[in-house]
Amino acid sequence: MPTPDRLDILPAMKGRTLRHLKLLRASAISAGVLLCLLASPASLASDEQLSGMKSEISRQEQQLNSKSKKLNALQSNLKSQEQSIAAIATQMRNANADLSVIAKDIATLNRESQRLEQLKLGQMELLKELLNSQYRQGQHSQLNALLSGEDSADMDRMTVYAEKLSKARTDAINELAATDTELQLKRRTLQQQTEKQKTLIASLAADKAKLEKEQQAQKKTAGAIRREINSDKGYLAELRNNEKRLKVELERAAEQARIAAEQAKVKMDGLGKYKGKMQWPVKGRILHRYGTEQTGQLRWNGMVIAAKEGSEVKAAHDGTVVLSNWLRGYGLMVVVDHGKGDMSFYGYNQALLRNVGDTVKAGDPIALVGNSGGQDASALYFEIRRKGNATNPSPWLTR
Repeated sequence: MPTPDRLDILPAMKGRTLRHLKLLRASAISAGVLLCLLASPASLASDEQLSGMKSEISRQEQQLNSKSKKLNALQSNLKSQEQSIAAIATQMRNANADLSVIAKDIATLNRESQRLEQLKLGQMELLKELLNSQYRQGQHSQLNALLSGEDSADMDRMTVYAEKLSKARTDAINELAATDTELQLKRRTLQQQTEKQKTLIASLAADKAKLEKEQQAQKKTAGAIRREINSDKGYLAELRNNEKRLKVELERAAEQARIAAEQAKVKMDGLGKYKGKMQWPVKGRILHRYGTEQTGQLRWNGMVIAAKEGSEVKAAHDGTVVLSNWLRGYGLMVVVDHGKGDMSFYGYNQALLRNVGDTVKAGDPIALVGNSGGQDASALYFEIRRKGNATNPSPWLTR
């Protein structure tokens, strides 16, 4: 027979064993339910949704990469087209300058030819008079004078006169021949210059046709770029990336600016003393002012001035060119360093007339107005930065 203590322990053990069995049964049921849930169609649908979400994310990433690549390719095409336009525009500008010189040369040659023609007429009249005089002198020859019994002193005077008359006639003939030779040379040179002018005009016409073709291609590419970034977010992202690219280029130009300051042939004393005295880079209507909204939270760091395509962009102040290149979003851009951390920016140009390292004085032509960078109108982007920070350019320009 069990002891009382043993009898007391058994019920307790029995109770614990029952509770433990209940817990095991509950756990088994829960596990079974979980297995059922995992194997259920709803669970399988969740897996499919998760897989679908991953596929969609992957597809969107690929789409974004594809759009980015397409945008980059379009920007690359735009750069190539605008550089071609710049080369043609520069050729046309040089050809027009040559035409201007040729026109002046032709005008000078025409004046010289007219002067020589008048001189030739005068010399021919003089020669006629000398020939008439010599003929008349022949009628009073020394033999006639001797037979007529004239004084020998008169005969000597007539001989001297005849000799002088003969020399004058010879000189007049030589001068007339020299004038005629010079006149022929002038006429030949004039003909050559006229032919050169005709060739240049024909070349300009061909260049103009090429320029117009490139500009049409540029417009199409710029339109495609605008369609790619047509959303506010896309445009905002592009503008921010353009600003980053500009900062990278300025960092690269910093060393060039330091060298320029050391080798400067112009004053590099900054802009501090010249507020309100700087020259306008172009004359025209202001399309966008500093600080006005560009898109979203971004505002204009400079000003945009409407101007005729191909007109000259002038340096606003003395300095050294530290950047002269195509830059995404800004097109063909020139940056001039003025010393002491002050710089001026000239963007959207059709062509660049200055290279890195060139020194410029206020009013010197540095570029030609255009619409590069994908702009839809001809204008100049003008900006001033002091120690890397954009500042309102309007108060710095003459009123």
